[in-house]
Amino acid sequence: MTFRLAIIGRPNVGKSTLFNRLVGKKLALVDDQPGVTRDRREGEGRIADLVFTVIDTAGLEQGDAASLSGRMRAQTEAAIADADAILFVMDARAGLTPDDRHFAQLVRRADKPIILVANKAESKASEAGVLDAFALGLGEPVALSGEHGEGFGELYDALREALPDKTEPAEEPPEEAPRVFADDEDGTELDLAKPLRIAVVGRPNAGKSTLINRIIGEDRLLTGPEAGVTRDSIGLDFEWRDRKLKLFDTAGLRKRARVIEKLEKLAAGDALRAVKFAEVVVLLLDATIPFEKQDLTIADLVEREGRALVIGVNKWDLIADRAAKIRELREEAARLLPQVRGAPVVPVSGATGEGLDALMKAVLHVHEIWNRRISTARLNRWLTAAVDQNPPPAVSGRRIKIRYMTQPKARPPHFIIFGNQLDELPTSYERYLVNGLREAFDLPGVPIRISRRMADNPYDRKKR
Repeated sequence: MTFRLAIIGRPNVGKSTLFNRLVGKKLALVDDQPGVTRDRREGEGRIADLVFTVIDTAGLEQGDAASLSGRMRAQTEAAIADADAILFVMDARAGLTPDDRHFAQLVRRADKPIILVANKAESKASEAGVLDAFALGLGEPVALSGEHGEGFGELYDALREALPDKTEPAEEPPEEAPRVFADDEDGTELDLAKPLRIAVVGRPNAGKSTLINRIIGEDRLLTGPEAGVTRDSIGLDFEWRDRKLKLFDTAGLRKRARVIEKLEKLAAGDALRAVKFAEVVVLLLDATIPFEKQDLTIADLVEREGRALVIGVNKWDLIADRAAKIRELREEAARLLPQVRGAPVVPVSGATGEGLDALMKAVLHVHEIWNRRISTARLNRWLTAAVDQNPPPAVSGRRIKIRYMTQPKARPPHFIIFGNQLDELPTSYERYLVNGLREAFDLPGVPIRISRRMADNPYDRKKR
């Protein structure tokens, strides 16, 4: 049986470092500057045979409810309400502070099992701070170091004692055998049992967090008029029409030359990792200033990573002549993004909820295309007609010959052509094949990869 564990404490006590240690990955951004974490972030934590959901939270700060610190605190309070137990973290090196005492009262009122953690306890200088922690009245502190991985055996025992009914190890799911398709069989690599991973990316202040909050139906992500509110890439589990999804909110991506601060560099790197991890990427544009150069750069990144693309046009409620605007945007997308020709362009509004169904349908549709596998027989019937209509050019008096084509894998669709002198095949002819495949087999909005294979020439002295 699993359980949910929230990491709570004032800023800069090492909550995100502890979170990363528990999940075994550097998921949360970590920096010496206080207040790096803003949204609450979830991950699968492990200590020995315990498997649980761990929630990283923003540092508890006092502030007006409408301010950024007040909105961050509201997210932390929501994490406390959602957790089965609380890890209350204090800094053993700094010792007990008035803020620790104040926020200890907050977690005590939650009426949930509390484990007091004295973090940064790797040196003798922290021993006095560990003793000070007893004054909080939250029981015996667990002295550990999230950075160095010390003291987690004691934390394991504390979790067992705090949650005796929920600390059973989770069973590992059995591994599935890889799918195999016959040459004359169309197929798909789509697995409906696994959550569809969707990353929402775009420039700062495009409304990504607001849109995701509207999709899931709750104020799960921190939003506000300030640009750059989101820093960590936050993954959220969600179901839409009985389909399991995992939505990733990401930090806004600016031009690299404008990214100077260390924290923004870390946040941008986290957003790029979310793109690599996703299957479908929703590129969110601002309807009032669409298709800026940075939008095109992000779309090109998505194509290079081989992810399916959906273009969402947010803030649609601010547009007056909508019919003319959407026609113009689709023409612009076809002209500016030929590498993902046919990618859906869907108008949405995170503020009003308009267009969300159309957006999710487009996401599921391009994901199905991204997983599609075309039979070898159909491919070669098409290839014969395509080559007859427009033969490859001749090189040094010898015409390039394309004999055969197959699709060994999808995600994205990847095709291999076999023939002679394919290393001399012009890029323009490869584009002709890609566009023909996209049109003949209905493959809009997904990158298409083509590899070349040639038989060895036994009379070629250069290869001897």
